[in-house]
Amino acid sequence: MKIRTPIPEKKSRLEIIPLIDIMFFLLASFMMISLQMQIVRTVKANLPTATLATPTKKPDIVNLTVNRDGQVSVDDKAMAFPELLTLLTNRYSLNTNLPVYITGAHSATHGSVMFVLDFVKRAGIQRVAIAVKAAPDQP
Repeated sequence: MKIRTPIPEKKSRLEIIPLIDIMFFLLASFMMISLQMQIVRTVKANLPTATLATPTKKPDIVNLTVNRDGQVSVDDKAMAFPELLTLLTNRYSLNTNLPVYITGAHSATHGSVMFVLDFVKRAGIQRVAIAVKAAPDQP
């Protein structure tokens, strides 16, 4: 024989969703605090500069410029595509982290710049960037 009580039995449950919310809040708080600590730890230094010193090693960067006709120049020196392919493959064999910057003239078409980008990727180079200039401030 079962005896029933007017008070229903409650099963205790552990609600997980509020705990997850609290954990995300704590994670975000710690991340923001750690970012602020990085800024506080910096020390400004006013180091002297040498007037006669010249850099001994030029960084290995290839600057490609595409004009409005789709012709490519490397460091302001016009170059045909077969010569460009040999230059890029030779420089890439020396340095596999070779960065290439592509700059398009104002009147260059998007298609010609994308052709050069694809050409550089076919040479095996993975670090390619499109160089852009900031627009002048307009009132």
